[in-house]
Amino acid sequence: MRRRVISAVLAISALLGASPLLAPTPASATHQTRDARVLSTRICNYDWQSGQRQVKLLIRCAAKRWSVSGGPNKALQVARCESGYDPDAYNPDGYAGVFQQAQRYWPNRADHWGFPDRSAFNGRANIIVSIRMAHASGWGGWGCA
Repeated sequence: MRRRVISAVLAISALLGASPLLAPTPASATHQTRDARVLSTRICNYDWQSGQRQVKLLIRCAAKRWSVSGGPNKALQVARCESGYDPDAYNPDGYAGVFQQAQRYWPNRADHWGFPDRSAFNGRANIIVSIRMAHASGWGGWGCA
C-alpha cells in the first residue's frame, strides 16, 4: 500500500512540475517510516569521489531541503570549523565525520534520521543526519556553532 501511495505522489508531483523530494520535512515529525528513509537517501545525491566540493554541495542542498537556522552558510561554517569538510575527520574524544558526531550516540541518531547501519565516517549520512538534527533542534549541540 505504501509503495502505491508513494508512486501516486510521485506521479501527481511530476504532472504538477513539483518534486516531493524537495518538500520540507515538518519539524514535529518524530517517527521515520521506511518510505521516508528511502526518500532521504535519494535527495541531494552527489559523487563522493570528487572531494571537498561535493561535500559542500551536499551541505548546501541538505540545509536548503531541511531549513536550518542561519541557512546553508551557517551549516558550511559549522562543518568547516568541526572538520574542515573532511568525512574522515576524527577527534580522540570520540567524535567523527564532517559534523563531528559523537560516536557513542551515532547508531541511534543514524537509525532515527534514516541511515541505519551507516558509519559516522560516511560523509553523506553524517551530513544529512546532522542537518536534520539542526533542523529539529538548532545548532546548540555543536561547539563550532
